Amino acid sequence: MRTFLRVMKALSDPNRVKIIKMLQNRPLCVCEIQAVLDIAQPTVSNHLKVLEDADLVHNRKEGPWAIYSLADGKSSPYCASLLGNLMHWLDNDPEITKIVETLPLIQKENICKR
Repeated sequence: MRTFLRVMKALSDPNRVKIIKMLQNRPLCVCEIQAVLDIAQPTVSNHLKVLEDADLVHNRKEGPWAIYSLADGKSSPYCASLLGNLMHWLDNDPEITKIVETLPLIQKENICKR
């Protein structure tokens, strides 16, 4: 039950759901997520930590950046099921549509100050 509750808690915040929807389009660094959501970097990092702890996302180093992407869902059936369903959910939501339309305009090389 602990794994189930961790996944559900991770998806209980609107910004974390938005991050998942963003990562469905492409891997992103913290500053790209911050730029799209217009929230503070520590807040983005905290959201990503919760999503990582629930095995919904993972990160890899790419030069100076930590790049986040969706997990494959193999860690638990809850992750697999919810990530699979979220691929189809909320696509018509105006806020999600606006976020997805903004993503091509955001490039880490142009916005990150490293």
